[in-house]
Amino acid sequence: MTPTRRHFVAATLAAPALLRFGLSGAQAATTIKLSHQFPGGTIDEGDFRDRMCRMFAKQVGEKTKGALDVQVYPGSSLMKTNAQFGAMRKGALDMSLYPAPYAGGEVPEMNIGLMPALVTSYEQAIAWKNAPVGRKLTEILAAKGIVLVSWVWQAGGVASRERPLVGPADAKGMKVRGGSREMDMMMKEAGAATLSIPSNESYAAMQTGACDAVITSSTSLISFRLEELSKALTSGRQHSYWFMLEPIMMSKLVFDGLPKDQQDAIMATGGELESFGQAGAKADDTRVEELFAKAGAKVDQIDEATLGKWRDIARATAWKDYAGKNANCAELLKLAEQVA
Repeated sequence: MTPTRRHFVAATLAAPALLRFGLSGAQAATTIKLSHQFPGGTIDEGDFRDRMCRMFAKQVGEKTKGALDVQVYPGSSLMKTNAQFGAMRKGALDMSLYPAPYAGGEVPEMNIGLMPALVTSYEQAIAWKNAPVGRKLTEILAAKGIVLVSWVWQAGGVASRERPLVGPADAKGMKVRGGSREMDMMMKEAGAATLSIPSNESYAAMQTGACDAVITSSTSLISFRLEELSKALTSGRQHSYWFMLEPIMMSKLVFDGLPKDQQDAIMATGGELESFGQAGAKADDTRVEELFAKAGAKVDQIDEATLGKWRDIARATAWKDYAGKNANCAELLKLAEQVA
């Protein structure tokens, strides 16, 4: 069967950089496609994750004097959210800013990037990169075909349609979107029903009543306009059992096919932008409170004692289950607990 022009165009859109080099001119720019699920904006306005990707594109272009042309595709416009990680592993997608636990179905070790009550502060989260746990995770991902380019962590909170979800006793009878298998395990033990959807589907789930409460990053609570549907917010600004690793990743197949100076430019830019990412996440922890309060929602904080109750449940359910998956998971959890 002869391929149609439509099939050709579709195949070309997602074609990785390695297949787009061409042989006609070493001076021609190599296009790198960077996909993510979050709302698009500009380099100066909008969701900080999209802004970070656009800054990355600009700075890599400058560092390589135009040899690399990074194109950003927001809002899952290049490919569906859940397909991005597998596509990178195969070399069919160049890059993505991708929530770690979304990859847990393919690489179980990635669920440590949203392990309930394991990371409870930005200081602890940021320390992972250069600690043994970060080095081990980087090594595991490299073996699976993924290069970690830029580490970003986000605290999360809970948007509720009706009653607040603050402590474990509040979860009973609620339908909750937790964001990872392990988060769901903790919520189920507390008495909630759970549903597994990407954060960009949260608005529709709350709007239809399929979901009573959504736990996600402060930035996603803002970007997906959940204040329009919520009567309560549990903020992650002071304490949170929900910290997610949301890094910029790259296909190792594509990365390894680039000259070393271009690889160095990518990794240097990724490292330089981490402080921007963390500042953006922290700013949104405050902004989300202001936004929800202005919309009339009740805003609650989690205190240390309540966080401890969640940790006890998480340790007995999600942590135990994760450690039992394989030797890598057990080692990662052990190493993570060493980061205070």
